[in-house]
Amino acid sequence: MPPGQSGIVVSAGRLDPRLRLARCGGPLDASLLSGESLQAQVSVAVGCRAGADWTLYVPVTVQSRVRVWALKAPHAQGARLDAADVVVETRLVSGLAVGYVTDLAQLAHSTLRHPLSAGTVLTSEDLLPDFMVRQGEQVTLVASAGGITVRAPGLALQDGRLGALVSVQNASSDKVVQGVVASDRVVNVTP
Repeated sequence: MPPGQSGIVVSAGRLDPRLRLARCGGPLDASLLSGESLQAQVSVAVGCRAGADWTLYVPVTVQSRVRVWALKAPHAQGARLDAADVVVETRLVSGLAVGYVTDLAQLAHSTLRHPLSAGTVLTSEDLLPDFMVRQGEQVTLVASAGGITVRAPGLALQDGRLGALVSVQNASSDKVVQGVVASDRVVNVTP
């Protein structure tokens, strides 16, 4: 069962009890400050435009209740994990739930960047993707657009880990193109 976000918890900070605001004759407006994005700590502008005209800036804490993968036991740097090494847990984490490992298939093509203790929640930053392309190796270039996929042989000009941008020489045209390592000896290029 893959983890996923199951809810957001937003808590408003304590307001100054000395505030005396006129009663609002309609619903309150709430918005983030201009240019600000939703993050763990943010200020929200709460205002009244019906019967009274006031704006109050409220400090807000954002947390996500998310299902994550946690290690059952400690593991050393360079260890390769599999489904037996992790357990799914629901945790309340600061901010929005981003950066957590959500697909256990990632474990098959990665090793740990650093040692981790039991109970540690796995993030993308904890995993070092394997090299899927090696310099001088024959690769398949894949270009897709509008439902059409074209494959061509190529030669890797550098090593590349899964998801990395690499330079590849098209074997038919000798043209050098950039692409993203998609799998073992497969590089996706934009036509």
